[in-house]
Amino acid sequence: MSAVFAIRPIDARSYAPHDLHTTPRAWGESNCYIDVWIELLSALGCDPVACLPFVVRLDWEADQFTFFKPPLEDLHDLYGVEVQELTPYRGILKNAEEQLRAGRVVLTESDAFYLPDTAGTDYRTQHTKTTIGIQELDVGARRLGYFHNAGYHELRDADFVGLFRLDAPPDPAFMPLFAELVRVDRVAKLEAPALEARSIALLRKHLARRPQTNPIVRFEKRFGDDLARLRGEGIEAYHQYAFATIRQLGAAFELAAVYLRWLAGRGERELEPSIEAFDAISLTCKSLILKAARAVTSNKPVDLAPMLHELESQWAAGVLHLARRFGA
Repeated sequence: MSAVFAIRPIDARSYAPHDLHTTPRAWGESNCYIDVWIELLSALGCDPVACLPFVVRLDWEADQFTFFKPPLEDLHDLYGVEVQELTPYRGILKNAEEQLRAGRVVLTESDAFYLPDTAGTDYRTQHTKTTIGIQELDVGARRLGYFHNAGYHELRDADFVGLFRLDAPPDPAFMPLFAELVRVDRVAKLEAPALEARSIALLRKHLARRPQTNPIVRFEKRFGDDLARLRGEGIEAYHQYAFATIRQLGAAFELAAVYLRWLAGRGERELEPSIEAFDAISLTCKSLILKAARAVTSNKPVDLAPMLHELESQWAAGVLHLARRFGA
């Protein structure tokens, strides 16, 4: 059986990631879902930076910051991409093969234990859920080409068998992982002025839906109690907590600053105050995530309040300036 692919055959060895994943950044990878979309849109010949306005809506969701994902309606408005949930009723491998043959990319939750691009973190060391974009599949050769994190990758043989549970005995208790199909047959590559105008319209929409109170103030109210609890649970529990909280905050506003620089490079003015504030949030989070880790492991008192207050003031300055600038 020959290989099937959704877009075109891609050589993982020569694949060039998008600039967002090659230019030095505080957070080289943001989260698995937005990172997949950055590379997928780039492979389609679209500019993924235009879809970033949604990050300004990041909020404190009771015990974590928003796991920020591009809204599907934004992807359709900007690029003509359509996303639907995939029902893997035949098993993800068979359904993915059928969808690729029809020219659809398949986004699916998967186990990073079998993903070679996570070498040094999860690969063959721990089972962690992450999202990949299946683009090419050769069942006979047991080979998979997929978007993940900062690029496009390939896995084979034993990793293929493990990822798709080919050697696992039937287990009626196993729940299929969530998957989506991405229709790319109606991709619309707008000219730069039209893309910018449509992106700004989305920015206004998301600013109008921004948090009505400072989310970092709400985060600070429980941060001290969280650290006290994590001292008893250990550093691994802290890493999971930090990913859901401080990392999401820092990575989101780094992308917000990237987006505003993109607008500034196209003639939009008076964005510098927000760019500076969002850069400050990103860098402060980078320091906070390390200092909080030391607080968890050392059990010594540490005053993180100044850093949290800096985050609060920068959020207020940056988001409110942007809302005034775009009339939201």
